[in-house]
Amino acid sequence: MISWVLFILFFIFLFLGVPIAISLGVSTVIVAILYEFPIQMFPIVMYASSAKFTLLAIPFFILAGIIMEYAGISRRLIKFANVLVGHMHGGLAIVTVIVACFFAAISGSGPATVAAIGTILIPAMNEKGYDKGFSSALLASAGNVGIIIPPSIAFVVFGVLAEVSITKLFIAGIVPGFLLGLGLIITSFFLLRKEKNLVKTKKSNPKEILFALKDAFWGLMTPIIILGGIYGGYVTPTEAAGTAVIYGLIVGFFIYKEIKIKDIWKIMVDASVSSAVVMFIIANASVFAWLLTTGRIASSIAQGLIAFNANKYVLLLLMNVMFLIAGCFLDAASAYYIFVPILLPIVYKLGIDPIVLGVFMTMNLAIGMATPPVGLNLFVACNISGVTLNEISRKVVPFLLVSIIVLMFVTYIPAISLFLPNLLGL
Repeated sequence: MISWVLFILFFIFLFLGVPIAISLGVSTVIVAILYEFPIQMFPIVMYASSAKFTLLAIPFFILAGIIMEYAGISRRLIKFANVLVGHMHGGLAIVTVIVACFFAAISGSGPATVAAIGTILIPAMNEKGYDKGFSSALLASAGNVGIIIPPSIAFVVFGVLAEVSITKLFIAGIVPGFLLGLGLIITSFFLLRKEKNLVKTKKSNPKEILFALKDAFWGLMTPIIILGGIYGGYVTPTEAAGTAVIYGLIVGFFIYKEIKIKDIWKIMVDASVSSAVVMFIIANASVFAWLLTTGRIASSIAQGLIAFNANKYVLLLLMNVMFLIAGCFLDAASAYYIFVPILLPIVYKLGIDPIVLGVFMTMNLAIGMATPPVGLNLFVACNISGVTLNEISRKVVPFLLVSIIVLMFVTYIPAISLFLPNLLGL
């Protein structure tokens, strides 16, 4: 009974347009009062959940992503990718996916990836004859890769909550992330194969390629420094995030010279607001998760799911459906705090590696961000391009279908996620 009241209240607030963090917090407080839970535990739980060294990676990665954008790295990455493949039929579609994958390794955020590269790429694609709805839908879908390819803020939260190695999660996300990117490129080629209005750019000569590489070099080095430090065992993910901030400032101030002293205030304000939103969600979601665990709601739901169908493959399918729906309404942090306490016992009982759960759960939530009618990436892309939600919703369907196909492979073939971690001895 408690679980029904808790989830019904949460979704009522959500559908009324109440922010996710408030919906989580208020629904938890009401249930705690109704069923006489010790409400004085709430501030303790909220503080304990957010005051963790590992979670410092979140504000640092957010700050690093904003610094990279101000430093002009996204523009240089786009130019370099365009020089390499822009002359091909549908070349700008490839550029969109490649840059989204690369920028994801800097920002760690889907909407941030869409916003950072969309303001440059969508107008560029329109000038070259691409349908505005197609370019917006592709960008929204490519932005999904932002929380799968490391460093991923979503993986940091999942790792803390599930108590698994964040480094291993980062490595496990590489192959699924690039498979998703490859699927989007193949789908773009298929959709554009008969398009006659596309304007091809002139094939670049070696000198132009070398110049673009030289210009984008310091941007290309960013994920290498971040991920190389983590995978080499030199720094933790949190320390790598701090390193990314320092590196971005050096590049922005002294190499590209696009960041000025006057920009620091704006950068810090943007990063502070984004970080505060994420941490406030985590604090409220942690109380929600605490109630799920303390009230034995999570274990009851887990036992009910196993009793409903103990078949491993059916349960995995049910999880995917649940996560896809949740991804349309919830951000990754909220979804983790709601579902991970429920599903971890099931995952261990079925003999599934929690790293695999982290990867395919994150992929589901990523796909949900580009799923109509409330996917966040869709709204960001619409805001940039000016297309209607109805138009982008129609154009995004092929990209969603191929994303779900990739998701099924990742879910049912654990080796896709575990190949690299196992290869590196993790």
